[in-house]
Amino acid sequence: MLSVRGRAPIRPVVEPVAAALLRVGISPNTVTLVGTAVSVLLAVILIPTNHLFAAAVSIAIFTAFDLLDGTMARLRGQGTKYGATLDASCDRITDAALFGAIAYWVVYHHDADSVLLILTLITMGSSQVISYVKARAEASALKVNGGLVERAERLIIGLIGIGLQGLGVDYALYVAMWLLAIGSVFTVVQRLYMVAKQPGALDPIAPPEGTADSSSINPDSAPKSTGSADSNN
Repeated sequence: MLSVRGRAPIRPVVEPVAAALLRVGISPNTVTLVGTAVSVLLAVILIPTNHLFAAAVSIAIFTAFDLLDGTMARLRGQGTKYGATLDASCDRITDAALFGAIAYWVVYHHDADSVLLILTLITMGSSQVISYVKARAEASALKVNGGLVERAERLIIGLIGIGLQGLGVDYALYVAMWLLAIGSVFTVVQRLYMVAKQPGALDPIAPPEGTADSSSINPDSAPKSTGSADSNN
């Protein structure tokens, strides 16, 4: 929900930075790759080493690169299909690194709390499914917009949870993971329902190219064995 609405208030801050990067010749795709690489490194280094508050703050800063690349493409007057694919793929990598690192922390720094670990894994898995539902639907010319827990909500709640946990607030991460696990599973179901209600969602699809249509196969046309061949067995 915040992925679109949350951009307007910070646009006056993001646009000048994006324009400056374009003037020095930096491309949106470069910003996407740098932001992803740094965010992943911060997640897999700081969280497993129990520097939770530092991880939350630094990852939040570099996650802002996700706003910069899109703004840069818009200011340049065009985005590309490759750029959109790269951006979406890097988002999934960052999400996996963040929640994978949290799962590692739970195992090695939080007494392998089974409930918290399961909640984290549910969140990590369902976050990928949420994005896949949209991508697969759009590949079939169906629109899926919105949902209860999108990437912005996932990052905000997750980073607040580990940040407060790092400051010594007991059960902060527990609360965050419960919210995310329940909200993410709900969003998967919500998006599947959105797809099912789209016009044309139940239309048959063509078989993959090169695959024979079973209805076109005539059993009478199949070669038959001869009597002499049977007698030799």
